Amino acid sequence: MSKGKLAKFADMETYENVFQYPYSVVEHVPFDMQGHWREQYFHNQNPIVLELGCGKGEYTVGLAKRYPQMNFIGVDIKGARMWTGATQALQEGLKNVAFLRTNIEVIDRFFAPGEVQEIWLTFSDPQMKNPRKRLTSTWFLERYRHFLIDGGAIHLKTDSNFLFTYTTLLIDKNRLDFDALIDDLYNPVKRTIAVSSAAIAAFTEAAAIQTYYEQMWLQRGLTIKYIKFRLPHDGQLEEPDVEIPLDDYRSYHRSKRSSKDTAK
Repeated sequence: MSKGKLAKFADMETYENVFQYPYSVVEHVPFDMQGHWREQYFHNQNPIVLELGCGKGEYTVGLAKRYPQMNFIGVDIKGARMWTGATQALQEGLKNVAFLRTNIEVIDRFFAPGEVQEIWLTFSDPQMKNPRKRLTSTWFLERYRHFLIDGGAIHLKTDSNFLFTYTTLLIDKNRLDFDALIDDLYNPVKRTIAVSSAAIAAFTEAAAIQTYYEQMWLQRGLTIKYIKFRLPHDGQLEEPDVEIPLDDYRSYHRSKRSSKDTAK
């Protein structure tokens, strides 16, 4: 029988690879390791990569195992889910992985300017009705600028056609550089790709790890999409002003909240 939530939270209080700062706490408590993750936790000078909305931490752990020369931090507010990845990382002795439990809305309070090299967004909620909550929105991109290196990479891996289309339009609107833009990651016959010279490496990177839920989406016939783009420090970011069809598959386990068929 799997552990209950209370038992998992009790475990994580003792985990050396987990840092817990829920929204209600972080407003009043400064994070002393901001700007010092490498020397105080990882004890190396390797690049730091974040996975925002890491869920169970499968992707964070997978990346850490695949790239031992880099440091990875999974971020999510759901501690009971995070327990899975944090426990696996400890059991396997992975020293290049950590987990931060907090709200992504305040993620810039935990890292200093230039401290992070890359960001992964894996199967984020597309937030079709609330543009500001989308993890590729200008609201979030401005926060990433506070700690991501100039021109740092942002990876989006998603089953949502809405989020993929929205992010593609945002990249085009702001003339952002991108390494890969792939609308069907695992289907070479139907795949349409817009790429730069770094596309092959980016494609390999995105296809190397599949989470439990990603395998479920594939079994349901959903396509997996991938974008790797660059976020510069300079320039005012603007939202795309285009109506985008809503994802039909959202009705699998939930009813539509309105009669709308599109959103910006």
